[in-house]
Amino acid sequence: MKHPTVRRAHLRHLLVGAGIVVAGLAWTQHAKAQGAVWPTKPIRIVVTFPPGGAPDTLARVLAEKWASLGQPVTVDNKPGAGGNIGSDFVAKSPGDGATLIIGTVGTHAINAALYDKLPYNHIKDFTPITFLASTPNLLVVNKTVPANNVKELVELARKSALSFGSSGSGTSIHLSGELFNTLAGVKMQHVPYKGRAQAIPDLLGGRIQMIFDNMPSALPLVKSGELKAIAVTSATRSPAAPNIPTIAESGLPGFEATSWFALLGPANMPRDVQMRINQEALKVLAMPDVKEKLGGLGLEVAAGTPEALTALMQAETAKWAKVVKESGAKPD
Repeated sequence: MKHPTVRRAHLRHLLVGAGIVVAGLAWTQHAKAQGAVWPTKPIRIVVTFPPGGAPDTLARVLAEKWASLGQPVTVDNKPGAGGNIGSDFVAKSPGDGATLIIGTVGTHAINAALYDKLPYNHIKDFTPITFLASTPNLLVVNKTVPANNVKELVELARKSALSFGSSGSGTSIHLSGELFNTLAGVKMQHVPYKGRAQAIPDLLGGRIQMIFDNMPSALPLVKSGELKAIAVTSATRSPAAPNIPTIAESGLPGFEATSWFALLGPANMPRDVQMRINQEALKVLAMPDVKEKLGGLGLEVAAGTPEALTALMQAETAKWAKVVKESGAKPD
């Protein structure tokens, strides 16, 4: 079965086209030349999901590495409504650099199409700082599910009532499931949670059968034997789990859904503050220990300029609007 919404460039191509690259000396020097200024108040990094997922991991890495820069840095988890609650909080905060957010493909691309009306504009109400990282989602199932690959799972879904959990409506975890439904011609029930940390106990207990979870969250549970991995959602296999096939190669050609994470602040942030935060984020992402940690979790680091992030968000908004429309996805 062919599906027009999945004939799109891989996220890597979008990153290259938008000019998002690994942190480089030239941009650091450019930031210094602009007289970049660090925020003068304690810094709060808002994560729109509970602790434990990829956005939370990235926020805590930044908070740890920024601790020596003169201001305390805390991570503030504000889950709910597919990330809209935390996003709205940041959008309405002062643009002085003291309040930041780990934006996601959900909060800053998908939700604009999925929800009839958002309390914020996901582009105009934010100051872009830098792209941080991307990761495939990993389709994992409860150990008792009698399916070990995509073909067997599709056959089971056609005969039985199956459900998939997500970290909230509009997340890439949700849309991965909707895309699977569309391409496979099945109708698995979506069960949204406030975050993946709330979904996992129900998955382990068998109250839901599967989840298309972010790689950093799901892979440890697969390695420990608590969950069974079926496939990854990216166009190519993940270096973090090269033995796990893609959904596309397992029977649903063209399937691709990638989660990404970025650093933003409220609108109207002074340029010198914006660029200093960009500079410090790029420094962190270039640290060998950080790259090793994030890479081991399946996160692919790709930092760059604020302008490149804006271009990426615009492209991703258009792409996912098509997926939402053609899959018929709705916020639950």
